[in-house]
Amino acid sequence: MYTLKKKEISARRGSFQTPHGNIELPGFMNVATCGAIKGAVSALDLKDIKCQVQLCNTYHLHLRPGDETVKSQGGIRKFTRWEGPVLTDSGGFQVFSLAKLRRITESGVEFSSHIDGHKIFMGPEESIQIQSNLASTIAMAFDECIANPAEYSYTKNSCARTVRWLKRCKKKLDELNVLDTTLNKKQMLFGINQGSTYEDLRIEHMKQISEINLDGFAIGGLAVGEPAEEMYNIIEKVEPYMPPDKPRYLMGVGTPSNIIEAVARGVDLFDCVMPSRNARHGKIFTWSGQINILNARFEKDSSPLDSECQCPTCSHYSRAYIRHLLKSKEMLGMRLCVMHNLYFYNTLLEKIRDSLDIGKFKDFYNKYVNKL
Repeated sequence: MYTLKKKEISARRGSFQTPHGNIELPGFMNVATCGAIKGAVSALDLKDIKCQVQLCNTYHLHLRPGDETVKSQGGIRKFTRWEGPVLTDSGGFQVFSLAKLRRITESGVEFSSHIDGHKIFMGPEESIQIQSNLASTIAMAFDECIANPAEYSYTKNSCARTVRWLKRCKKKLDELNVLDTTLNKKQMLFGINQGSTYEDLRIEHMKQISEINLDGFAIGGLAVGEPAEEMYNIIEKVEPYMPPDKPRYLMGVGTPSNIIEAVARGVDLFDCVMPSRNARHGKIFTWSGQINILNARFEKDSSPLDSECQCPTCSHYSRAYIRHLLKSKEMLGMRLCVMHNLYFYNTLLEKIRDSLDIGKFKDFYNKYVNKL
């Protein structure tokens, strides 16, 4: 259940009660693709870096170790030892971005595994079954992630098919949630808005999916190469048609400034691999902007990565030491950087929430949107 606490123009301060705990919004989900954050960060570490939600990948977990295996271990939360909410994506994005060969039909998608090439079929029912086996808190509906830019006629047909697929996802989840063998009988379902960068298709698609009784709604298919201003425009056009009493999730976004801009336009929930991916290559987010810790000027720098940060990394280690670890290809270097960047992102959303609580989001926006 979503509760709107305060609002500042379009920015929303809310909370989302789930079967596995409350999520304070706006919030950031930490991406644990295969059940762990890349960079040797465990679910137990997430407690120390203010994580609220762990996001796991349906496609990858279906291939390895297999969703039935995860189910036999008590579901993804017990498997990873993460006690809080977990969101699983539908697998759609990976099917369309990683599969070597694929064929789309009304039933679903036949594709080749990117690991060994073996043939797999995934449609709405299969995706929901996998996510039910994983027993995540929130399941995402199976949708088609089209290329951007895409032809108008194809996009229109794709949107219509995604609506039909969403209805099948809803029906399948309702059936699974009453079975005795289902691990999480209160699994939630989010629908995904598509339509490329066509305003009319985005709006019409949002109207159609909002008529279905879902637990939340996502905007997908953005942050895939289009200019940031185009992404912001689509959010602005779609937002008025998103149910005000449900959480709104912008998928795969983004930079700190992207997040601040999207919050200002009414978005509640975010995920992105950027903080962990950048960290593994020495690109560090700080409250003064991004730095590259591999630069020679940090070789003898005894200060923390960010003097304003209280994360476990900044509390104990210097820039010089972390630079040395990365240069020496030591795993600890990546781990320390990933923990810092995720702590930064989680703190960013915490500060956004605090600013909304006291009616000062506009001041926060003006101070940080360009600085970060």
